[in-house]
Amino acid sequence: MPLKDQLKEVRKDVWELPASAKPGMRVPARMFLSKKLLGDVEEGALEQVANIAFLPGIQQNSIAMPDMHFGYGFPIGGVAALDYETGGLSPGGIGFDINCGVRLLRSNLRADDIRPKLPKLLDAVFHNVPSGVGVGGKIKLTAAQLRDVLERGAAWAAENGYGTKRDIEHLEERGCMKGADASKVSDKALKRGAPQLGSLGAGNHFLEVQRVERVFLPDVAKAFGITGEGQVTFMIHSGSRGLGHQVCTDYLQTLENKFRDEIRSLPDRELVYAPAGTKECDAYFAAMACGANFAWTNRQMIMHWVRESVLQALGAKEADAGIEVVYDVAHNIGKIEEHEIDGRKRKVYVHRKGATRAFPAGHADIPADYRKFGQPVLIPGSMGTASYVLVGTETAKETFYSTAHGAGRAASRTKMLRGMSGQDVAKKLLDAGILSKAANWQVMAEEAPEAYKDVDEIVRVCESTGIARIVAKLRPMAVAKG
Repeated sequence: MPLKDQLKEVRKDVWELPASAKPGMRVPARMFLSKKLLGDVEEGALEQVANIAFLPGIQQNSIAMPDMHFGYGFPIGGVAALDYETGGLSPGGIGFDINCGVRLLRSNLRADDIRPKLPKLLDAVFHNVPSGVGVGGKIKLTAAQLRDVLERGAAWAAENGYGTKRDIEHLEERGCMKGADASKVSDKALKRGAPQLGSLGAGNHFLEVQRVERVFLPDVAKAFGITGEGQVTFMIHSGSRGLGHQVCTDYLQTLENKFRDEIRSLPDRELVYAPAGTKECDAYFAAMACGANFAWTNRQMIMHWVRESVLQALGAKEADAGIEVVYDVAHNIGKIEEHEIDGRKRKVYVHRKGATRAFPAGHADIPADYRKFGQPVLIPGSMGTASYVLVGTETAKETFYSTAHGAGRAASRTKMLRGMSGQDVAKKLLDAGILSKAANWQVMAEEAPEAYKDVDEIVRVCESTGIARIVAKLRPMAVAKG
C-alpha cells in the first residue's frame, strides 16, 4: 500500500505515518502539511521520512516540515533527534551545503525613497558581492587564516574589518559553533573553500532588497527592529560553498567504508551514520562545525559589502542608513541540544536539513534583547513572492523546536529549463515591479517562481500547527542571483 494511503491526520495539518507502515521503523513519522501541500509531496519523500525512523536512538518521531521534498537520505525539510549516547550523526540529515542559511538586515531606509536609485543599488550589490558557480571571493587567505575562520567563525570577519562585534550578537550560535576543529577538514575541502569566502554562490542562493509589506505582531516586530510597512530590508541566502560540500562528501565516503554492517540495517545507504561515541562521529561533528563557521563568516562578509553598496549607490551616511542584523539562521545543520523527552531532559544530536531552529521565549540561546519574545525565524520565498519573519513558540517542542526553511522546490531545474526562458522570467518580475540581475539567463529560468511551492501556504501551516507565529511579511523589490 502506498505510504500516502497510510497517513492519518492526527490534528489539523499534522499527519502521522505509523511505525507499522514499514517493518523496521522505530518510531512513527510525523509531517506538518496541509492537504494542499500533501497533494504535491512525492512518494519518494514520504519513503525518506519513514526511512529516517530506522536510525538507532531516534526520539519520538521522524519529522518533516511543510516545505518537504525529496533529497539525499533525508528529505529537504527533514528533522530527527538521535540520542547522544545510542544514536549518532548522519551527514544525509544535515546536507551537502552545511549551514546554508539566511540573514536578514533591517534599515532606516524607506522603499519610496530608494526606488529611483534601485537600479544603481542592484548594480552595486551585484558588482560588490561575487556570485555564481565556482566563483571565488574577493580576498586571499593564508592556510592559517582559513583555519582561524573555520574555528572562530563570524568573529574573525568582524575583527578583520567586515562588520562589527554588535553584528555577532544576532547570529545563531553567535556565528560560531563550539567544537570546530580545522584538523578534521581535508586538504581538498580547504582548497575548495579558500578562494570562495565572501561569495554568494549559485542555484537558489540570492541577495534581495525587500520592503516590509505587513506587520502581524507589532510588539515582536518592534523588538526585532522591524518598524512598519515600507521599511527597507535586505535578505542574504548563502552557505558554506565548496568547502561544506567537500566536508560532507569526504565523511560520507569514510562512513560508508567504515560502517558497512550499520548500512545493512538501513533501508537506504544514503542514511549512513557515524555511531555516537566513535572517533568518526566526533570528527564529523568537528568538521561539520567548521563548515558552519565558514558559512557564518561568508554571510558576514557579504553583509559588509551590502552596507558598502548602499552607501555607494544611495550616497547615504552609515548612521542614516542604519543597516543592522535582525537575525541569521542555519537550515542545514546538526546540533548537540538538550530536550525534554518522556518527562526528562535528554542530550541529542538534532538534525535539521532544510529546517530552521525555532526556540521559544525565555530560551537561553536567544539574544538577550529578543528573549522575551522568542527566536526570529526567517522563511524566504521565491524571486517573485513574499518572504516572512516568524518567531519560535513553545508548541514547537514537538518538532524539537524546528520549523520550515523556505518555499521548497516543486519542479526540478531540468523541468524549468524545458519550459522557461530566463529573459521571460526577468520580464515577468519587472512587470511585477521587481528588478533582477543574474550571472546568466539559465539560473533565472531554473529559479523562476513557478519552480517553488506556495510560501504563503507553508507559512500558514507553520502558524496553524503552532510551530511558529508570523511576525512580518516582506516583498522583494530587487533580487541578485548567482
